[in-house]
Amino acid sequence: MPFEPPTSLRSPTGAELRLFSRPAEGRPRAVVQINHGLAEHAARYGRFADALAARGFHVYAHDHRGHGGTHAPDAPPRSFGAGRASDKVIADVAAVHDRIARLNRGLPVIVFGHSMGGLIALGFALRHPRRAHALAVWNANVSAGPAGHLARGLLAWERMRLGSDAPSRLLPRLTFQAWARTVPRARTAFDWLSRDGAEVDRYVADPHCGWDASVGMWQAVFDLIAFGAADANYKALPRAMPIQLVGGAHDPATAGGKAVERLAARLRAMGFSNLQSRVYAETRHESLNEVNRDLITRDFTDWAERAIA
Repeated sequence: MPFEPPTSLRSPTGAELRLFSRPAEGRPRAVVQINHGLAEHAARYGRFADALAARGFHVYAHDHRGHGGTHAPDAPPRSFGAGRASDKVIADVAAVHDRIARLNRGLPVIVFGHSMGGLIALGFALRHPRRAHALAVWNANVSAGPAGHLARGLLAWERMRLGSDAPSRLLPRLTFQAWARTVPRARTAFDWLSRDGAEVDRYVADPHCGWDASVGMWQAVFDLIAFGAADANYKALPRAMPIQLVGGAHDPATAGGKAVERLAARLRAMGFSNLQSRVYAETRHESLNEVNRDLITRDFTDWAERAIA
């Protein structure tokens, strides 16, 4: 069974969030709250939700502002909106989390995020350190380093010239287009996402995927990276919280999983004692749409069951 028909949730930010849900099969054990990546949408996680529901997890996933079917008065499509946009994105996640808590009293919530969604999930956990029971950050890079400083400088220049809501002209060259060039004999500009050609073709054909983000949206992404890169922001996060980090050894967005390994090393050095990290061999960026997705999904559900035990 796929996601149920989406509902609308009004966030305190003013956004009308398109929210998907999938009830657990049988007695529910916990909830997984999914945060999707940049230039995609929540409905793409239906297969993952089915696998989780079969193991007793309720699933919720919303379209972030500027994505999919979510609408916000201050955020045109492909934009997060004006002001400190990353704060609004986190506030929207908190609104979904509040809805989950009201409907599922007593059930632990695992906050999951892929790529940009991993940055968002991490940002939510750091800003609300006692709310999530467990955290899963997949295919995310919070160690941009000098390249990140360069990107932020370029974005500031573009914002001055083009405005916040205009598509960035430079960041796609440094990210999506650069990552596409790492794949030998690529059929499409998005083969870096997965070795499964059918999944790549579905992404390319989806009008809600693969678009160029606005200057302001990219700036918010780098704000999230900077927040996750600062060790001081982890002080209130419980050291015993179950945390899972996942990456792909052939994912150019995380330097072949090296960014995932660096985050794992940082967390261990900070004293996080319930941490699992894995970089899957030959796997590209979208772990859940890769040829080894069944193994990766089983590994997640096995970890999730241990996390709530």
